[in-house]
Amino acid sequence: MKKAVVTGANAGMGFATALALANAGMHVLMLCRNEERGQKALDALDAKKEAGSAELYSCDLASMASIRRAVKEIARRHQALDLLIANAGVVSPRREETEDGFEMHLGVNHLGHFLLVNQLLPQLESSEDARVIIVSSGAHKWGCFHWEDPHLHFGYNVAKAYGQSKLANLLFAHELTKRLEGSGVSVFSLHPGAVSTSLGVNRETEFGATIHKLLRPFFQTTEKGASTAIHLALSTELPGVTGSYFVNKQQVKPAPSAVDDCKARQLWLWSEKQTGLG
Repeated sequence: MKKAVVTGANAGMGFATALALANAGMHVLMLCRNEERGQKALDALDAKKEAGSAELYSCDLASMASIRRAVKEIARRHQALDLLIANAGVVSPRREETEDGFEMHLGVNHLGHFLLVNQLLPQLESSEDARVIIVSSGAHKWGCFHWEDPHLHFGYNVAKAYGQSKLANLLFAHELTKRLEGSGVSVFSLHPGAVSTSLGVNRETEFGATIHKLLRPFFQTTEKGASTAIHLALSTELPGVTGSYFVNKQQVKPAPSAVDDCKARQLWLWSEKQTGLG
């Protein structure tokens, strides 16, 4: 039975992805920030799935310590992993920081996944055909990495922060592809489209919920949004196109800024220092 890690698996596209992978006969490791919500999601998945299996791991991508604890537990239970889908993400109208002092978008959307993927590489490399799938966004096209102030202490706005984090996703995927050449681990990235999820809604205050309700008719479903990640996870025709970016299940070219070799390497080295890997 193949084993798949899915971050943010308790809701939205993450849950839809986890359910589809289980129904494809996989054992799904559901990584969730909130243990209570995660348990409810695991129970819901168990009730809905027609095949496969799943287990829950508490993993807050806004905490390097939480990620390391989750990795340690995963490594203890599983010697090999076949799939890792970096799905979790945040959107915050207000500037917030992670437990480690990172700007929230950059900390969760990029640095959290950077640490998670790197620390699970031994398990992924133990698989015959492992895949890392990174959920980015078309927002990378307006993104710019602010080297002088990456955590946006000055001039913060949500579009600037989100765009930077989504560009970082693709630069990470670009450099990761190079570093994994010949390892048997493929890397893919994608834009899921405009999806009606809880992204951007503050879970404590419900700030943003009204806007989401008004705009929901114009969004696609979470199942539709998850379809490209599921395609990349299950397709038997993907080997040989590692490093590619997909939209609506089709391979497309991202913005030139997302495949800049120098910037990708520079971001990797910076990310290593930020996460304590370098």
